[in-house]
Amino acid sequence: MNKRERVLAAVSGKEPDRVPVGFWLHFPPGFEAGEGAVRRHLEFFEKSRTDLCKVMNENSLPDHPGLHDAADWGRLKEIPHDAPFIRRQLDLIHTVCEKVNKEAVVLATIHGMVASAFHYLGGGALYDQDKQALTRHLREDPEAFRHGMEVIAGYLDYLCGACLEAGADGLYFASLGGETAMMTDEEFETFFKPYEMKLLEKYDKKAPCFNVLHMCKDHLNLSRYVGYPSKVINWGIYEDNLSLEEGRQLFGADRVILGGLDDRDGVLTGGTMEDIERQVHRLLREHGTRNFLLGADCTLPTEISLERIAKVVQAAETYQG
Repeated sequence: MNKRERVLAAVSGKEPDRVPVGFWLHFPPGFEAGEGAVRRHLEFFEKSRTDLCKVMNENSLPDHPGLHDAADWGRLKEIPHDAPFIRRQLDLIHTVCEKVNKEAVVLATIHGMVASAFHYLGGGALYDQDKQALTRHLREDPEAFRHGMEVIAGYLDYLCGACLEAGADGLYFASLGGETAMMTDEEFETFFKPYEMKLLEKYDKKAPCFNVLHMCKDHLNLSRYVGYPSKVINWGIYEDNLSLEEGRQLFGADRVILGGLDDRDGVLTGGTMEDIERQVHRLLREHGTRNFLLGADCTLPTEISLERIAKVVQAAETYQG
């Protein structure tokens, strides 16, 4: 099997020649778009030997200069579809898809409602600086905040469709908001889940191959995501969240799980090559090889040696169940 055939077999419930592997990382500053970004994506894809090609999205919704207070959400206007940051991302996806040339499934990274709202309010760093920033606004002026979410949902609707038109085989939909310390279940259900459900329901049908639902960060109430349509699911099992088996029970045995390895600690980043092989073999022995893609909780460290990722692929090849 080639990489594409292997992944599609695993996602459709068939038995591939080996368990597929999918990893990714953020590239250094200066490689967000253009030829440099294309080159880094292709180098990573080839040298790591990973089976999935995920196009990163560093061209996210920019910090809005007029968005500061809760009431400001009510004054937001539609985000232009021809905005430069959108065009840069679509050009990146289109070129990477052309270069990969159907050798593998290519996924386009989509930042979900909560992540996009943080980007718009103060940039990506705001999440780490003030996790309650959105929550304060939605509590202070719910109607204004709801209008803002409709604007962001409209932007994401366009972006999802445009990514598929640019050649992506599916979407890697990264959803924040599951953190129990950030907001209540009711607030998530009211202000974020309906928009994400609508998007995923629409593009679950339109994706040529499949979409991945990624649930990020620690101490998640993963039950908030029950009902989200996505064939493949991925979450941080090493961040005080449900284990692989617990997640399989919650979301259903028909879902394909992506994960198994810690992205920032443990054998993948700090162990020997022999440790990596033993860990991969143990995971496959304990969790089986069906409905499973080997990966990590989230993005790997930018500086990780690609030989370590290639070792995961090699370990999957040598596993004898």
